[in-house]
Amino acid sequence: MTVKISHTDVIQSFFKEAAGFANDSGSTRLKTIVLRVLQDTAKIIEDLDISENEFWKTVDYLNRLGGRSEAGLLVAGLGIEHFLDLLQDAKDQQVGLTGGTPRTIEGPLYVAGAPLSEGEARMDDGSEDEVGTVMFLEGQVFDSYGQPLPGATVDLWQANTRGTYSFFDPSQSEYNLRRRIITDAQGRYRARSIVPSGYGCDPQGPTQECLDQLGRHGQRPAHVHFFISAPGQRHLTTQINLSGEKYLWDDFAYATRDGLVGEVIFREDGARGIEGRYAEMTFDFQLQQAADSAAENRSDRPRALQA
Repeated sequence: MTVKISHTDVIQSFFKEAAGFANDSGSTRLKTIVLRVLQDTAKIIEDLDISENEFWKTVDYLNRLGGRSEAGLLVAGLGIEHFLDLLQDAKDQQVGLTGGTPRTIEGPLYVAGAPLSEGEARMDDGSEDEVGTVMFLEGQVFDSYGQPLPGATVDLWQANTRGTYSFFDPSQSEYNLRRRIITDAQGRYRARSIVPSGYGCDPQGPTQECLDQLGRHGQRPAHVHFFISAPGQRHLTTQINLSGEKYLWDDFAYATRDGLVGEVIFREDGARGIEGRYAEMTFDFQLQQAADSAAENRSDRPRALQA
């Protein structure tokens, strides 16, 4: 029979002391969160009869997860980041905020400070000209009334043909496949890039180790990430998943959503001055009006910054 003591006054008082409620210093908010973590952890240990071996193996796993900087990857893989989107959707619906391009997860691979261009940009550095397929990505940004938004910032980033990202892959040049584009007078953005590759978790990493134990794969379809922002408009974090991908609706990170699939068209007509095969994808974005100035900005989530 499992012994349960976490509900007793002695243990609850002990957890309150451990969470800092016995002093007047520090953050009350953090104390409240830590207390709940302690209480819920104790309840899980009791309810599921967690053994000491299981507990300390979990502690070791968390050490290894942090050592590999994969916590953000695991958060996506376990659906927690997607849950945050669903929760925000529900909050929006409750107050009547509807419409616009759907949000979806940011993921852990953004790098701030990408080069800024007016109207159009080339994203890749040419290093994969011999192996990559040129892709022309373009569209418009609209406000909630369907009017084009000139001066909006389209901040986009993607993987290369090997499924890796600059900064996190030191073999790539600085800010390769990362750009910020200011929309033109018609709210248009244009980018020349390469067709990205889908990718998977490191087979030897702790995220895939966890997924293996859950009987799940760690693969993602090819996609392009976006931050879209404009004065007076609500900031949008989203990503466009490329049509025809094997894992399009089986993304381990749960990022594919209705309305976020980009139709990729391959051509060989030389119309864009490209010899041989190239790709085109058109995708428009519609923003919601910002309720206040804070809604115009992305979250304060810690992000990488190129040195």
